Amino acid sequence: MTTLHQLFEQGGQSPWLDNCRRDWIQDGQLADLVARGVRGVTSNPTIFAKAISGSDRYDEQFRSCIATMTPAEAYWELVASDIAAAMSILTSVYAESNGDDGYVSVEVAPSLARDAAGTVAAARHLRDTISGANLMVKVPGTVEGLTALRQLVADGLSINVTLLFSVDRYDDVVEAYLAGLEDRLAAGVTDLSSIAGVASFFISRVDSEIDKRLEVIGTPAALEHRGLAAVAQARVVYQHFTELFSGARWERLAARGAQVQRPLWASTSTKNPTYPDLLYVDTLIGPNTVNTLPDATLEAFDDHGTVATTITLDPAGAAANLAAIGALGVDLSEVAEQLEVEGLASFAASFDELIAELEQKAEAL
Repeated sequence: MTTLHQLFEQGGQSPWLDNCRRDWIQDGQLADLVARGVRGVTSNPTIFAKAISGSDRYDEQFRSCIATMTPAEAYWELVASDIAAAMSILTSVYAESNGDDGYVSVEVAPSLARDAAGTVAAARHLRDTISGANLMVKVPGTVEGLTALRQLVADGLSINVTLLFSVDRYDDVVEAYLAGLEDRLAAGVTDLSSIAGVASFFISRVDSEIDKRLEVIGTPAALEHRGLAAVAQARVVYQHFTELFSGARWERLAARGAQVQRPLWASTSTKNPTYPDLLYVDTLIGPNTVNTLPDATLEAFDDHGTVATTITLDPAGAAANLAAIGALGVDLSEVAEQLEVEGLASFAASFDELIAELEQKAEAL
């Protein structure tokens, strides 16, 4: 049994791979990772930009597509092919887990982050284009994305809400998910069991930004709180998760087969080389959670990770750390807003750069 298998069977956490590459799909590496314990796959515009730019595996399909499509339309054909192929590899996990795992996530275009109606239309198009029960569409956790989330859940789609950086926004995401399930019930659908969801809470980026601010403050107390904020926030999020998915409101939905919207820990590779390489994995393990791991972090955890329930450790200490950081002068709401803007801009830049590259390639054909 691999450490990845132990993570799920003993820790209750599902390890997903935060990468999607055609060569891994075609050459068997993804299937090998699934056999080792990977239970899902996530992607984003930056991941596909690296995959498509760094490989000739897409050239033949691109040449075929460009005969009748724009480069942007061809991009979505390339993405759809990879997502569908990855979904096929994960189908057995989906079946064995009764729809808890086995999902492959694909994100709507970054330009739609502030467009609720456009996000809904794009998500529906992806569902119709890439058929399969184990497709999970990613939408950003912006205010507009929350509106889209409620509608898409009511439509019956499984949604991965991404780019979450604050406890308050997490609470808003859960409310939109629950309201969407209630809307679906009100529309006459009595079986909610086919809808899955995750709320992707970003980890290392939080520490990176807050650490910078603490270093500017520079006091001994400020410096002592470096590297504490991200894990503390995630542990508070998990407390909220257990509270929000309990009680009469949730029990009514669960009686109709509704699944909890699991917290997903994203951005879990350590950016600060002085921190342990598994700081954001070993410390965030618990039932009904997902950790989507970049390649190197996944291999590191399978090699020397420690499986133990850690997400529930010292909840009072987690809250106290956040309060102390705020008292030192770091505005956590401001940090979340900045990270959301930066995250959206990063994905948009990757997408735009790749489309420009594909346009150049099309002109050269």
